[in-house]
Amino acid sequence: MTNFPAAARLPFSAARLALAGLLLAMAPALAPAQSQNPQVAQTGRDTGAGSTVVPVSELSTIPAPAIAARAWISIDVTSGQVLAASNPDQQVEPASLTKIMTAFVAFTAVDENRLSLEQQVNVSEAAWKTGGSRMFIEPRKPVTVEQLLQGVIVQSGNDASVAVAEAVAGSESAFATLMNQEAKRLGMSRTHFMNATGLPDPQHVTSVRDLATLATHLIVNHPKHFHYYKQRDFTYNGITQSNRNRLLWADPSVDGMKTGHTESAGYCLVATAMRGDRRILTVVVGTDSEATRAEESLKLMNWSFQNFDTLKLFDASQPAIEARIWEGKAETVKLGTAEPVWVTVPRGRSGEVKPVAQRPDPLVAPLEQGQAIGTVALTLDGKTLRVEPLVVKETVERAGFFGRLADTVKRWFQ
Repeated sequence: MTNFPAAARLPFSAARLALAGLLLAMAPALAPAQSQNPQVAQTGRDTGAGSTVVPVSELSTIPAPAIAARAWISIDVTSGQVLAASNPDQQVEPASLTKIMTAFVAFTAVDENRLSLEQQVNVSEAAWKTGGSRMFIEPRKPVTVEQLLQGVIVQSGNDASVAVAEAVAGSESAFATLMNQEAKRLGMSRTHFMNATGLPDPQHVTSVRDLATLATHLIVNHPKHFHYYKQRDFTYNGITQSNRNRLLWADPSVDGMKTGHTESAGYCLVATAMRGDRRILTVVVGTDSEATRAEESLKLMNWSFQNFDTLKLFDASQPAIEARIWEGKAETVKLGTAEPVWVTVPRGRSGEVKPVAQRPDPLVAPLEQGQAIGTVALTLDGKTLRVEPLVVKETVERAGFFGRLADTVKRWFQ
């Protein structure tokens, strides 16, 4: 197997050579099958790898640390892979981690020009009277959308969260509907929101996997707004409050993200850090103190950075393979991935990743650019790290009658 993954750190020409080696190594799996069972190739049921994507820690000799929390998860944001987790799908109370979705919906409204950061917001009696942590907004006192967002993110203000909800949707209940629509769109299947604040409600639930999904989408989809999460303090109405995320002071690579706490939820933290070109995100919920949630999050984050590598395996601008196509105006078709593909592996094992492709056989024209034409699974020790669709990179039109006839004859002799 070619040591391609290590080539992501090599000079460009060396990386291109390594890519060529990988594609050659892939060729047997991607060539038209000579199988006795063509139905398997058509249906894609047999990829040659486990059908379940596994946490990368299952393939590491370094076990995940013991984390004193009700549930937790660590992911590599670049590859989107889960490094390790405990009770990732258990439904838990999100407390003020809810405000990640509150900000997400508000950022979307700003980016779609339905709201502006400079816009002044009227503070309602309902927002002003909201209990719990507060920004200390007041009716008839000017406040902008940007100030409210800093009140939500930095100060964790429940009053600010309600004011933002009302500015976006007219009421907090209508805003909760938007939150649940976004949760469904993002695939947060264990989540249901009842409010914009995270104040306790029996039906207000999520999971650490869903929170990691949400936080990742916020980082990726709203990069120009992400800077608020590393802001250490914010002053409004003559009152300065510090960000409750202790890791912003403990580790210079940490640049977010959000704390939460209620008596029933315990102390919770979504934390993220960038070291070099890698971003790790951790979610820890149900710890027993502010100090514990910070210490356990940093422990998990350090383990995640130290024991894994993340490498670019495919680039969307380059085809992964050229495969034989029949009855087309060309004899081959370029297949690749729609987006660049990164993969995270235990440190030192980058050269052991094996791509296992599954596609229909034979490929028959016409094929259109962007058309999905199978999958490629990236495996290690026979276990699937991730699966990506193979798509057609260039349209291949159907050949004329005589061209199709010639190919039909050729296939008889294959």
